[in-house]
Amino acid sequence: MQALIEFVKKEIVLVIALALAAVSMFFITPDGEYSSYIDWQTLALLFCLMIIMAQFQKMGVFHFVGVKLLEKVNGSRQLCASLIMLCFFSSMIITNDVALITFVPFAITVLKMADLENRMIPVIVLQTIAANLGSMVTPIGNPQNLYLYAQSGMSLGSFVMLMLPYAAIAAVIFAILILRMKNHHVDQTALAKMEKTTFIPNIQMVIYGLLFLGCVLAVARVIPWQFMLVLVTVVTAKMDISIFKNIDYSLLLTFVGFFIFIGNMGRIDVFSNFLMDVMQGNEVLASVAASQVISNVPAALLLSGFTTKWSLLIIGTNLGGLGTLIASMASLISYKQVASNYPARKGAYIKHFTVANVSILAVLMGAFWIMV
Repeated sequence: MQALIEFVKKEIVLVIALALAAVSMFFITPDGEYSSYIDWQTLALLFCLMIIMAQFQKMGVFHFVGVKLLEKVNGSRQLCASLIMLCFFSSMIITNDVALITFVPFAITVLKMADLENRMIPVIVLQTIAANLGSMVTPIGNPQNLYLYAQSGMSLGSFVMLMLPYAAIAAVIFAILILRMKNHHVDQTALAKMEKTTFIPNIQMVIYGLLFLGCVLAVARVIPWQFMLVLVTVVTAKMDISIFKNIDYSLLLTFVGFFIFIGNMGRIDVFSNFLMDVMQGNEVLASVAASQVISNVPAALLLSGFTTKWSLLIIGTNLGGLGTLIASMASLISYKQVASNYPARKGAYIKHFTVANVSILAVLMGAFWIMV
């Protein structure tokens, strides 16, 4: 029983998705239309990208890049700026959750060695916001973008240009906040003691680099996603089958659960008409509001069945990643690191996190209303 309770706590979004899918089956019994609910392309490409990012992380690529970057810093302000913007730019390519999994523990190590633990909470909060906002620029930056990009049918260039103004505003906000930080001398001798991952480019690195390029081309609809799914799976099974254990299968199952729920609810006229009425003219606000409660990935999956205004849904679910701690599930990665390393600071972290998120969300929502 205790094991079940722990599982529910750990995978609450998955449990909710599967529960909603199960309940919806009482209204729409399983039939031939169920297979059409699931976006196999999104699931396949998400699976492929998870494998590739897990392999890059295992090879120490991201840690190596981070260490090399920090060798160039002069002063505490530049150090903090590097840690924050590393999450911002890397999340565009390696996804927001991978950026946080990699660089939040990295930041904790670096700030300890530089005797800057007093900067820990503001830096990690800004790293988290940076990862969530940087990832909104590209279709591969986060799961909901990959799904909505596929559903919308828009070009890669159109998607990037849609979200680029918000990312640019976010970058200006980060610059202002970083410039407000006090600057102190950083002991490079201490940083030099930081564990450095031995990284030697090899054939495996080249192969996974090419697989990543192939996935990007599949996202851009240049090559078939089915081909990339087979290729990535076969190559990984041949080169390092253990990497399959590092895949977040709960996220994939969460997608399946919501696909079934949305598909069934779309066939119930009362529910479908109600949600379409709520969404009409309120796509961004509805997306932001829903994200605060169920997080932005489920919000994107749920609301996508009841609107065709894809641009507004993309903007809303990306901005909706700001706000509460669960608005973006990736934010929980940072919180868990703080709770594990500094349990006494959990309350201070949540307070700082909420104030910063809500403030930046207000600015970006204001920008949206100006630009529409």
